[in-house]
Amino acid sequence: MKQFLEILGFIALVQGIACLVHEFTDWDWGLVQRIGFLDGFEIYASIALIVLAFALFAAAESRKSG
Repeated sequence: MKQFLEILGFIALVQGIACLVHEFTDWDWGLVQRIGFLDGFEIYASIALIVLAFALFAAAESRKSG
């Protein structure tokens, strides 16, 4: 379970950073900007993904290994 939470946290972190990079440099990568109902809220969604990633890392750290 710990590794699963770490993997989800890593994916959320990468997608959050990818969205911020897309917003400020117009590189076309990441999934957040492709979701239609988030139009205009991409920066908020990317910040939420980054916060979620750190929460998942903290939850993984609090779990026992195994």
